[in-house]
Amino acid sequence: MQDFEKLGVFYLGTEIDQATGKPTDELLLYDSKDLTTHAVIIGMTGSGKTGLAISLLEEAAMDHIPVIAIDPKGDLANIMLTFPNLDAASFLPWLPPQDPGAAPVPDEQRAAELAEKWRKGLEGSGQDGARIGKMRQAVDMAVYTPGSSAGIPISVLRSFTAPPAELLGEADLYRERVQATAQGVLTLMGLDVDPLTSREHVLVSNILDHAWQQGQDLDIAGLIRGIQQPPFQQIGVLDLESFYPSKDRSALAMQLNNLLAAPGFAAWMQGQPLDVSHLLFGANGKPQISVMSIAHLGDRERMFFVSTLLNEIVAWMRTQPGTSSLRAIVYMDEMFGYLPPTANPPTKPLFLTLLKQARAFGLGLVLSTQNPVDLDYKAISNAGTWFIGRLQTEQDKARVMDGLQGASGAGFDRATIEKILAGLGKRIFLLHSVHENAPTIFTTRWAMSYLAGPMTREQIKLLKQTNPVAQPVASVAPATPASAAVMPKPVPVPQSAVPTMVSGPPILPAAIKQYFLPAMKRGAVEYRAGALASADVSYSNSKYGVQTARRIMLVTPIHDSAVPVDWAQSVELPLGPNDLDTEPLPDTTFGKLPPAASDAKRYPQWEKTFEQYIRTDKPLNLMSSPTLKVTSQVGEDERNFRIRLAQLAREQRDAQVQQLRERYEPKIAALQDRLARAEATAERERSEARTKQLSSALQIGGALLGGIFGGRKTTSLSRAARGIGTMGRDTGLGRAEDSVADVQNKLADLQAEAQHAISTLETSFDNQAEALDQVPIAPKSSDIHTHFVALAWVPFVDGKPAW
Repeated sequence: MQDFEKLGVFYLGTEIDQATGKPTDELLLYDSKDLTTHAVIIGMTGSGKTGLAISLLEEAAMDHIPVIAIDPKGDLANIMLTFPNLDAASFLPWLPPQDPGAAPVPDEQRAAELAEKWRKGLEGSGQDGARIGKMRQAVDMAVYTPGSSAGIPISVLRSFTAPPAELLGEADLYRERVQATAQGVLTLMGLDVDPLTSREHVLVSNILDHAWQQGQDLDIAGLIRGIQQPPFQQIGVLDLESFYPSKDRSALAMQLNNLLAAPGFAAWMQGQPLDVSHLLFGANGKPQISVMSIAHLGDRERMFFVSTLLNEIVAWMRTQPGTSSLRAIVYMDEMFGYLPPTANPPTKPLFLTLLKQARAFGLGLVLSTQNPVDLDYKAISNAGTWFIGRLQTEQDKARVMDGLQGASGAGFDRATIEKILAGLGKRIFLLHSVHENAPTIFTTRWAMSYLAGPMTREQIKLLKQTNPVAQPVASVAPATPASAAVMPKPVPVPQSAVPTMVSGPPILPAAIKQYFLPAMKRGAVEYRAGALASADVSYSNSKYGVQTARRIMLVTPIHDSAVPVDWAQSVELPLGPNDLDTEPLPDTTFGKLPPAASDAKRYPQWEKTFEQYIRTDKPLNLMSSPTLKVTSQVGEDERNFRIRLAQLAREQRDAQVQQLRERYEPKIAALQDRLARAEATAERERSEARTKQLSSALQIGGALLGGIFGGRKTTSLSRAARGIGTMGRDTGLGRAEDSVADVQNKLADLQAEAQHAISTLETSFDNQAEALDQVPIAPKSSDIHTHFVALAWVPFVDGKPAW
């Protein structure tokens, strides 16, 4: 079988000869970067649409491409039913119910038969358990269930997060986000409103806009308060009371509050935050396939969740740099009601935005439906790839043809495509791509995942137990700003620094500054002495393009010893000067002050050692990839750096593959043209040779007859000899056949050379396995501007730091 593990291609099946309708030896290898122009999968129930979709997602996993898959029906979680051992025990928990009319069969036997069926199916398409294992190692997989704890719960209503600055700067996109969020909330409340005429929509939109323009997040309680008492007194040219009286606003707020207080609604507030970056990439930057299972939700809840998720996807997309390679995939199954031809649900403008703009950011959108009439064909005409299976009605075929014609332009052969669509069978699809010269018919490959059908909530619970996924953690940049909310490690306090307590702070010389760190824990506070230093530090390096500054504040214990202050024991504080107190908390006690702390002459000495410590021990640490020769950016944490490396590797790979194609395709095309001419010449020579052979045979026959029945024997024999010589001496045909063989050999050599060049490229970059180098950038003495070195009073509660 032809090798399908190639760079940047998805193995989806086997091509079918249009003339005979039979499978060929040619594999359907789809360029992954073509998905940046989006794709549509259309086929009736039983057409094999789900198998094709899951195969596509499996190939994305093989290529380390993350996916968010929105699953209204419950089929897509099947992608986690992948069993590298292909053993009966793996299939046993997922057996379908037995046919009640058939004789009962032991489950163990059914599981063994199912495992064998899957093994043979995979074998028939050139796959095996090893490929399944490779796929599972390439990505993490998880099933999320908003509004339910069956899968991984995800919090949707905990807050309406303010969009990033990149989105605020795009007026059209920002307006779409505001309107879609407002409409999603109102839809969840059961209000089917028009964004232009509904006062409810206008009010909620203005509340969201007012908060977001100030960079503030809103939670559901804040939105309720905002409805009751809006932070503005005028909407348009009307005062607030004229536009929406307080009595009516209170009724709307009560309606939203009742929704919040409804039984089971608390599930919408629980779980991990709806963070697109962490849905696409795990805690360590590993790509992830995140199935958003929403089959358990009602129609209104589904619409609310999908619109909220799409909002977050658009916002995330706008923060990414542009790329021509595929960065991630958003797949949605069963599109009914989300992108309709006439109505305008909150999801429609968001899908339109993605269809029109996501390409520039490497985000591929794949939409699937069994009913083409439910889709706005003008919208999906933006899709560059169409996978079309068996269709149910003539109306469906007509709608598909309209969409294809809109996507293809003037060169669209409608009659040919209609003829092909009429003959499609199960698991057979028409691939129509703007990136190819002609449509292709193919039969789908065997899915590596066991296709068990829609999953129940109990089955999703079992998936969660057997497929744990790393939960996201807060990212901490290498250069943490002073205002970052990061809890520091405890300050080491030797026993010598914990002497008898006194009730008030000691009297100090006026030259010594003292500050009190804020207490973040409740309880009886006890202050202990430490040295506190703050400085602004600049870092610059032209080689790495670094020009930045950050504020550093350190605290360290003061010892009663020959070296009272050792900055190597210090802890960096996530505080700024304005966070420090100049007075102690009431009813507190103080540890006895070490003698060195009350000596004002010590502090200039400590300032020098502080600055020396900054120069030697507080560099700006960047990270570097030895493979890609790329260095992290200032403030970029390891997780995001590894994600960026994976995308850079994919871009480099795609560029190298394209260069090889541009190098070899003209040479191969020229040889194929020569081969076609040589074969035509050989065929012409064969035809002439057949004519000559017939003439020679007649000549021999006549000569032999003459020799038997009379005439000159010598003459007859010589004529026969000449005839036999003519039959064996067809030099024109020999040269033509030699020419064909010569071109075939040259073509095979060139194809082997091209394949070797491609195989030498790095097939995949493992952003998890890459060992990163550290690149420290130390500040110069002139780049350190110390604000102060002072006495710090560190609050302790129950013997532990309280800040």
